[in-house]
Amino acid sequence: MENTLEISFEGDHVLVIAEGDKDYRYMDRLWREVVLVCEQHECYNVLGLANTSTPVEAVDGYDLPGIFRELGIGQHYRIAWVEKDEDARGTIEFVATVLSNRGLPGRSFDTEAEAREWLLGPD
Repeated sequence: MENTLEISFEGDHVLVIAEGDKDYRYMDRLWREVVLVCEQHECYNVLGLANTSTPVEAVDGYDLPGIFRELGIGQHYRIAWVEKDEDARGTIEFVATVLSNRGLPGRSFDTEAEAREWLLGPD
């Protein structure tokens, strides 16, 4: 299945809609584009809504902290990610754990409502 990526500034957050197959190249492209939009709007709240047909390999999840560091994604970012495909949720939770263990931002949520509440609610 092909993949699509839409990134937009929504006033108080950057919205990422990521659908289809995922791999390292897709992750790299996604986060580079997110950083561009975040910096352009000086907004570092990121809400990701994904519907993944083929998730990244677990080994690629270990590469994401390197991408984050290279792009300057640090604690000034708040990243809330929702994976709609139940088969891909385990991979997203694994990636969120890898990021957390390295002191980098990123939390996974089961629903968009939970993600929005955490992302846009009081600290």
